[in-house]
Amino acid sequence: MANWRVAAKRADFDAIARKYHISPVAARIIRNRDIIDDADIDCFLNGGRRDLHSPLLLKDMEKAVDMLLLKIEEKKRIRIIGDYDIDGVCSTYILYRGLKECGAQVDTAIPHRVLDGYGLNERLIRAAYEEETDTVLTCDNGIAAYSQIEYADSLGMTVIVTDHHEVPYEEHDGVRTYQVPPAYAVVDPKQEDCGYPFPEICGAVVAYKLVLLLLAKRAGKTWQEILETELGLELLELAAFATIGDVMELRGENRLIVKSGLSLMKNTRNLGLKALMDVTQIKPEQIKPYTIGFVLGPCLNATGRLDTAGNALELFKAESMESAATLAGDLKAMNDSRKELTRKGVEAAVKLIEEQGLLKDRVLVVRLPEVHESLAGIIAGRLREKYCKPVFVLTDAEDGVKGSGRSIEAFHMYDEMTKCRELFTKYGGHKLAAGLSLPEENVEAFRRALNENCTLTAADFEEKVLIDVPMPMDYATPELVRELELLEPFGNGNPKPLFAHKDLKLLSGRILGANRNVGKYEVEGNSGKRFDMMYFGDLEAFDLFLQKKFGNAAVKRLYEGGASGLSLSVVYYPDINEYRGRTSLQMVMKYYQ
Repeated sequence: MANWRVAAKRADFDAIARKYHISPVAARIIRNRDIIDDADIDCFLNGGRRDLHSPLLLKDMEKAVDMLLLKIEEKKRIRIIGDYDIDGVCSTYILYRGLKECGAQVDTAIPHRVLDGYGLNERLIRAAYEEETDTVLTCDNGIAAYSQIEYADSLGMTVIVTDHHEVPYEEHDGVRTYQVPPAYAVVDPKQEDCGYPFPEICGAVVAYKLVLLLLAKRAGKTWQEILETELGLELLELAAFATIGDVMELRGENRLIVKSGLSLMKNTRNLGLKALMDVTQIKPEQIKPYTIGFVLGPCLNATGRLDTAGNALELFKAESMESAATLAGDLKAMNDSRKELTRKGVEAAVKLIEEQGLLKDRVLVVRLPEVHESLAGIIAGRLREKYCKPVFVLTDAEDGVKGSGRSIEAFHMYDEMTKCRELFTKYGGHKLAAGLSLPEENVEAFRRALNENCTLTAADFEEKVLIDVPMPMDYATPELVRELELLEPFGNGNPKPLFAHKDLKLLSGRILGANRNVGKYEVEGNSGKRFDMMYFGDLEAFDLFLQKKFGNAAVKRLYEGGASGLSLSVVYYPDINEYRGRTSLQMVMKYYQ
């Protein structure tokens, strides 16, 4: 059962509304996002890429850029080593394009998920060395590669790290000792002594900031001037794409990057991204965080899961629409295959959890030996949504067991794993997601350690629904919907505003969609005004709820079009429905009770 709460944050909403020419409803929603100061409210409503933070605020950034410029001048070979997910691919492309623009002798390497695992390893370092690479530049990885960077140092190579993950640490008597790798420069906003004002950026944004400064110094311009060039704007699109794909919180600088990036994507400068929109039938003018997170992004991730992420990188590098279209079609086909494998994996996991009594555990550790290791993270995410618990999914690999974890807000995954770090051969991540490798004989010890150390309470496992405004549907208007667009983009950290209506009357219902998985209802508000209301959730569960509350006959009448007088409380948001050139106001139900 979800725990509904009305946001009770206080402010003079009328005064905010007058000052910024918005409604008190919008003012209240902004306050609910903890945006309080005048400067922050103004930036939230009117901010853009001009408000991005300077790359120079990142520790070691200038040091890294100066060394890269020297290596370019000396015609040294540079290799970018990225990662196989959306953030890693976008980061790699951003650095590659920036260095190429500066005339660097540069190539790329993305680890193979199965052969290499995550991040730097000695094989990748050795391969770079044997191919006469002078400098290794990491992106979206490297912060946990202490011994690997030591090895590169011993070979006389220069290593520059750009990353955004947590810095590994050891803790004794409550005191943490951080283990920053011995690279020439380490650019990661999570470092304890980095004063960057918004450390929650993704790896691609770190890479983007480096390229802005690199190009600026090379050309004798400011980074702001580089930002407004064609290349600067193209790379901003990719930084925004990665921010959404890596599920960063859409607040502060991240929201400004995504807001600007989405606007640019409507006329994208990248042929590969345009081809991916074409093949997935996404209209550029309608692109949203949801579109990237659930349609476009998974196509990029699928290639790193089932093949090599090099294909996704080649998509962004494509120089003709012909080659881009071919690559995009291959990525979509691979993602379609991945969806079916994921569905089967989730079914197997649910069966195992419920048959083996694992639900008693507060942290779920599920071992699926036959599932492809690349799908572990997706399956863990689906299980977290179903059970509202932290979940690790483990699969068999050549050298033991590998896994991925997805967490809930109350459980800091990386910190909890650090408490039993002796069980792993390798691990890393952050609060809500992590990856690991461990010997097979340590699997049960890992499950026990997580649960014995766990301090989660029953309240932590309840889905929390925060209602912005308890507002009957009667007050929703097309004008309000258009005003709420000022608060976009919505996503993690800046959720779509939610409203609540008590004792809403259901008059009639229809089941729509090729898979009969969408409900459309005519409903009546407190004043007698009627609305269309859509429901895209679990229709079977909704109908069971109605049958238990009102009886089978009443539900049957509802779907036969007879006014049945069923009433319930709903959490909803107002939306505009566009169909065959006509627009109309409709409500979308998210929760009910």
